[in-house]
Amino acid sequence: MSYGDAMTARTRSGARRAEIVRAALEVIAERGYRGASLAAVAERVGLTQQGLLHHFPTKEALLVAVLQERDRWDAMPAGRLRLDLLASLVEYNAMRPAIIQTFSALLGESVTEGHPARAYFTERYTGVRAAMAEVLRAEYGERLPSGLTPERAAPLLVAILDGLQYQWLLDPESVDMASAFRDFLTLLGEADA
Repeated sequence: MSYGDAMTARTRSGARRAEIVRAALEVIAERGYRGASLAAVAERVGLTQQGLLHHFPTKEALLVAVLQERDRWDAMPAGRLRLDLLASLVEYNAMRPAIIQTFSALLGESVTEGHPARAYFTERYTGVRAAMAEVLRAEYGERLPSGLTPERAAPLLVAILDGLQYQWLLDPESVDMASAFRDFLTLLGEADA
């Protein structure tokens, strides 16, 4: 196989993997991880289950690829995240309910013993809390107006973000995530929230 043929094959394989990840995201959003099957994902992209296993050898490998892809979509360079940008992220999330639904469903399922995404979410939340502590430290220094340290307030900030998502998913007509988050910023003392 020539170099050009190998590059073309690799590009096709990468495009097929991306298509499979998107389909898996849809199936998981509809059925949850436990209810999603490799056969359903394969059917959605026009493959046999064996063909899908060529790209992702296990359901767990596909789940990790879905979660990693979601994180890539939301990635922000280190040190670039600010409290006011979090409000923009909440507004952005309100425009992509399927992604938020999938993430929330997987998060909820991951708290069960033996779930393949449990380690991923545990590690992810360790990093998210640390990032939120840095965001709060950049805004307020070592103490928030309430007297809490950024490390003590970070889990509360994450709880607000995730809790608003769950409430919004359950009743989008009654819960305006972006407005509620701006209200929370007002509670923190952000004058122009």
